[in-house]
Amino acid sequence: MSPPSRRLQTKPVITCLKTFLISYSLIFWFTGVILLAVGVWGKVSLEAYFQLASEKSTNAPYVLIGTGAIIIIFGLFGCFATCRGSPWMLKLYAMFLVLVFVAEFVAGISGFLFRHEIKAVLGGAYKDAVTNYNTTDPKSSAVDTIQKTLHCCGVESYKDWNTTKYFKDQGIPESCCKEDAVCTVEDLKDLDKARDFVYDTGCFSKVTTLMESNLGIIAGISFGIAFFQLIGVFLACCLSRYITNNQYEMV
Repeated sequence: MSPPSRRLQTKPVITCLKTFLISYSLIFWFTGVILLAVGVWGKVSLEAYFQLASEKSTNAPYVLIGTGAIIIIFGLFGCFATCRGSPWMLKLYAMFLVLVFVAEFVAGISGFLFRHEIKAVLGGAYKDAVTNYNTTDPKSSAVDTIQKTLHCCGVESYKDWNTTKYFKDQGIPESCCKEDAVCTVEDLKDLDKARDFVYDTGCFSKVTTLMESNLGIIAGISFGIAFFQLIGVFLACCLSRYITNNQYEMV
C-alpha cells in the first residue's frame, strides 16, 4: 500500500481528468449531432446530384447519419464510463475513438484525392442524363431538380438540348424556364424563341462547383472531428491508467 499522501496527490489528478473527459465527451456527442445533421442535409439537398453519379441512390448520406448516431451513443457512453471510473470502459471508449479517427481520416483523404475523378464521373453522368432525358426515370428527375435549383439549362448551354431525342418531340424541358417566364411548347421547340424564356447558362460548371465546395466542407468537418478524437484517446488512456494505479496502490 502506498503512503496516504501519494493517494491524496493522485485523487485531484483523477478528478481533473474526469472533468476534462466529461467535457470532451459532451463535445464529442455534439459532433455526432453535427454529422447526423450533415447526413440529413446531404440526403435532402444533394440527392439529385448523387442520383446522377449512380444507377441507384447513393448510401453516402446514410453513412453520415449512421456514423453520427453511433457517435452520439458512444459520446453518452464516454460520459457514463468517466463517471463510473471503470478502466475497462475507458479503454473501450478509447478504442472506439481510435476507430472513428481512422475511418474519418481515410474518408477525408479519399474525398480529397478523388475529387477530380468525382467531377469527371459527375460530368459524364450529367451529359448522359441530358442525352437520354425522358421525364420518367430518376436521372431525368435529377436533371429537372438541378436545372430548377441552380437556374441553369443543358450541359454547357440550353442549345445542348437541340441534339436530344426529347427536343424533337417536346422541345427544351420546362425545368429550364425562368421563374418569371411563361413557356409554351412552341417556344421551347424553337431555340431562337426559347433563348428569351430559358436559362442560358449550362449546368455542368455550376454542378461541379457546388459539389466541390460541398465536398470540401464535408472533408474539412471529417478532418476536424478525426483529429479531435486524439484528444479523447489521450484523456481516456490517462484516466484509465491513473484509476488502475490508484486501485493497485490501495491494495
